[in-house]
Amino acid sequence: MRNPLSKTIVGIQPSGIRKFFDIVNEMEDAISLGVGEPDFDTPWRIREEGIYSLERGRTFYTSNAGLKELKEEICRYLKRKVQVSYDPAHQVIVTVGGSEGIDIALRAMLDPGDEVLIPQPSYVSYLPCTILAGGVPVIIPLKNENQFKLTAAEVEAALTPKTKILVLPFPNNPTGSIMSREDLEPIAELIEKHDLYVISDEIYSELTYQGNHVSIASLPGMKERTILINGFSKGFAMTGWRLGYTCGPAAIIEQMLKIHQFAIMCAPTNSQYAAVEGLRHCEDEVQEMRTAYNQRRRFLMHEFERIGLPCFEPFGAFYVFPSIQEFGMTSEEFAMRLLEAEKVAVVPGTAFGDCGEGFLRISYAYSLEDLKEALARLEHFIVSLRKEKERKHD
Repeated sequence: MRNPLSKTIVGIQPSGIRKFFDIVNEMEDAISLGVGEPDFDTPWRIREEGIYSLERGRTFYTSNAGLKELKEEICRYLKRKVQVSYDPAHQVIVTVGGSEGIDIALRAMLDPGDEVLIPQPSYVSYLPCTILAGGVPVIIPLKNENQFKLTAAEVEAALTPKTKILVLPFPNNPTGSIMSREDLEPIAELIEKHDLYVISDEIYSELTYQGNHVSIASLPGMKERTILINGFSKGFAMTGWRLGYTCGPAAIIEQMLKIHQFAIMCAPTNSQYAAVEGLRHCEDEVQEMRTAYNQRRRFLMHEFERIGLPCFEPFGAFYVFPSIQEFGMTSEEFAMRLLEAEKVAVVPGTAFGDCGEGFLRISYAYSLEDLKEALARLEHFIVSLRKEKERKHD
């Protein structure tokens, strides 16, 4: 028989995150610190509106780009939060999560051979979506000594005549790194100088712990060059509602909408009605979640310092990215041995790019009780490794 499969998709590796959690699901008394999902319930106002929309029979398609009411609220929210103004009629698409926005932005903007700069470690979808869109991923390795921030020098060193898009994944998954206005300004100058575009993934914008999130779209001249991607999964604890949005120049949004029309039709209707309620009335609940995450973040940093596990202080998302280089094993080997010995699941840094070698992603989207138990097990494992290392040197 003829091979039924595309060579392109066969050549793409599956996500490196999942296999650990397939094991965890079958392991009794295991603690997982790996999944990037809030442990909070969706705020009650949002759930109530979702239920109410179903009871009222709102089970129809919305317009392809999304409910007018929701797009207007999104624009008000972005004006309030990041000081960027969008036209809800022509510059906004409501998507099935932020991930759809990444996919259709790349497909709408790339011709075969166009290069996309992808800083890593970063979210697992950027690279495969670039390949599936016919683009060429160019990896920029982020450095621990820079707190995994992206620098203008690193961008400039990666540029070629074929470069078209820079992916800007901040606040960052998996490192928790953020970019300040001062960090973004020299990069924005390069973008303009070299006539590039930015896909700015701001899904963790509500979860910053050192001042307010700054969008590159708010910098002079950058709104016209930026596709801003955000959603409700992380900040509003709405992962299963599958709702995101993309904002950008009307000419790009128009072409993205074509792909969305043919592939998706529209985002879930009751999720859209629920999100309107979230944007209007759930700021207090979002703040409560942010405060709880910050408490957990500070707890982990304190514990890492106490047990001597090096980790730069992250100020975004709900991840820490400690170094395990002292133990002389790969990130995957460390994670697997930790899982087998102590029944604690973390994600090897290499799941987010080769430059994540020597690091682990640990999520603090879990209760303090779970974090305390997991850290006790991690400390026990580390102490045993250090004793093992001492015996080898004796």
